Amino acid sequence: MPPGISTLAAQTPTLSAANTGFMLICSALVMLMTPGLAFFYGGMVRVKSTLNMLMMSFISLGIVTVLWVLYGFSLAFGTDSGSLIGWSSDYVGLSGLGLTELWDGYTIPVYVFAVFQLMFAVLTPALISGALADRVKFTAWALFVALWATVVYFPVAHWVWGSGGWLFEMGVIDFAGGTAVHINAGAAALGVILVIGKRVGFKKDPMRPHSLPLVMLGAGLLWFGWFGFNAGSWLGNDDGVGAVMFLNTQVATAAAMLAWLAYEKVRHGACTTLGAASGAVAGLVAITPAGGSCSPLGAIAIGAIAGVLCAMAVGLKFKFGYDDSLDVIGVHLVGGVAGSLLVGLFATGGVQSDAKGLFYGGGFEQLGKQTVGVVAVLAYSLLVSAALAFVLDKTVGMRVDEDVEVAGIDRQEHAETAYDFSGAGGGTHNRMTTPAATEARPAADRLDADRTEPGRTDTDRAEAGRNKKVDA
Repeated sequence: MPPGISTLAAQTPTLSAANTGFMLICSALVMLMTPGLAFFYGGMVRVKSTLNMLMMSFISLGIVTVLWVLYGFSLAFGTDSGSLIGWSSDYVGLSGLGLTELWDGYTIPVYVFAVFQLMFAVLTPALISGALADRVKFTAWALFVALWATVVYFPVAHWVWGSGGWLFEMGVIDFAGGTAVHINAGAAALGVILVIGKRVGFKKDPMRPHSLPLVMLGAGLLWFGWFGFNAGSWLGNDDGVGAVMFLNTQVATAAAMLAWLAYEKVRHGACTTLGAASGAVAGLVAITPAGGSCSPLGAIAIGAIAGVLCAMAVGLKFKFGYDDSLDVIGVHLVGGVAGSLLVGLFATGGVQSDAKGLFYGGGFEQLGKQTVGVVAVLAYSLLVSAALAFVLDKTVGMRVDEDVEVAGIDRQEHAETAYDFSGAGGGTHNRMTTPAATEARPAADRLDADRTEPGRTDTDRAEAGRNKKVDA
């Protein structure tokens, strides 16, 4: 994303109604991604945690919006101080701006740039929530969002995109958020779960998605909104770069989805809807930093590589014992790292900048810069996020009680349940007992080893019994 005063113009820019309208539409598309993420995550949890998962995304729309207006925009995009943080008094409360005051070097008002960037700031902490499903107090989560946005997201956004930010000045390419959004959120998720620990029953009880249609709906909304996320990050539509990014977003996402499904088919013998949705998101994540510097063929390669890497990575939590509930680390951290580093291989030097990757004669220079950006953001977010979680856990407490977690966090934290099975048309779930269903179980059980937990019939029945009692 080009920050202020990065474009040299032959004459003083004037306000463009076309670019302004385009950016407002892109801002609305990015806003839609947070509810889309809520549905995506909400369908992946068990029934008893659905509302909590939805609310963990929605609350970010409230908290981060207010903080952004008060001081977040100033910290992220104000006048640089030491290449680490920004600050401009005119941006505090967004009260010192003229209606048509332009963002430096561009043809859109500062207000439009601020609201577009706001939607990025809202989405990023919401991404973290998927790793913490089933077990975090809602008030503690709300406090974490406020603190994390302040001490992690706002500074990192300045490093990567702010004029004078040290990673921007170094020449690290991050078109729309591979480091600032996805690596940032994925590393934070890892830091927090290492502090708060595993869910009750992790690697023992089945924790399968309760509504794959909701997952697919959420993935579709994310895919749709991501066009604003990526194409809008050029802050205008005058030179064709945004159009290339739009195309590359579609191409990489399709390639990643196909690659993930192919991996599933080879390893497990089935192509799942969860795999299709997750593969698409992996492609979206990976192309986010890279799509403004590569060709459509490069986008296919980046998407395919990310699809396979992320499909492999989601099973690492069982090997290493960290409980990443909804694969935030496997998809966003791994996908963000892959996309950011692949810039150093596939940058053509003919789209957003003249920087070339290794495969286009640029040597290892850009790859080295990308590596510095990846390591810096990952390390900072991991350590600070873990420290924030530790402080909150020792003060207000991060986790709900074990009996609340087993019974269902929705009733305790929100005094509601997602579904009322006692009304007309309600009923209980019957296990499939047909020969075809019995024959299909081995493939599903193999898939569980990577995406949920090993299928265990007796435990599954016990889980169904507990949920039935809770919903009664």
